[in-house]
Amino acid sequence: MNSTRPPGSSVAQLASLARDMSPSCGPVRLIGVDGHAGSGKSTFASRLAEALGGAPVLHLDDLATHQEFFGWPDRLRRQVLDPFAQGRPARYDPYDWELRRFGAPRLLEPAPVVVIEGVGAGRRALRPALALLVWMELDAAASWTRGRRRDGSGLAAFWDEWTQAEMRHFADDPSRPFADALVRQVPEGYEWRTGLD
Repeated sequence: MNSTRPPGSSVAQLASLARDMSPSCGPVRLIGVDGHAGSGKSTFASRLAEALGGAPVLHLDDLATHQEFFGWPDRLRRQVLDPFAQGRPARYDPYDWELRRFGAPRLLEPAPVVVIEGVGAGRRALRPALALLVWMELDAAASWTRGRRRDGSGLAAFWDEWTQAEMRHFADDPSRPFADALVRQVPEGYEWRTGLD
């Protein structure tokens, strides 16, 4: 990783970069945080949002379902991207993974920066609306091991199904080659570099 970006300041640097981007979806700068399941996307997105002064975060797990892990692009467009493009608040129906149904609608304001995190946040259907795409640099095997450890043995069957679906998704629609920033977690925090070597 690029040594000119000290780990302790990397999140602040990416937040500054995001603020300086031109709006990408109406008045909103959409920042995608993608990577394998278990790679640390949610934690990083939370820290980035905090560095952005409390930017809203949309978790793609709220749009995916048991039946369609990656079948959410049309729902995202209708409920989030189209309203943002018109400068209006988004209203989306979050999926409840325990009850296996969509819940009460949530409002998402068209803030200057909105972070979208989840596997597939950099997919081709979403990339045109992104101001910045971040990829979490942790390989699939290590990410999935972390995720399985986090979720426990009770979700082992779910993880078996998920990893197969994720492999198919990224084989057909990879995000990493299009990332603007590759982020890696290190003991001191995060470090990042732009583009691909």
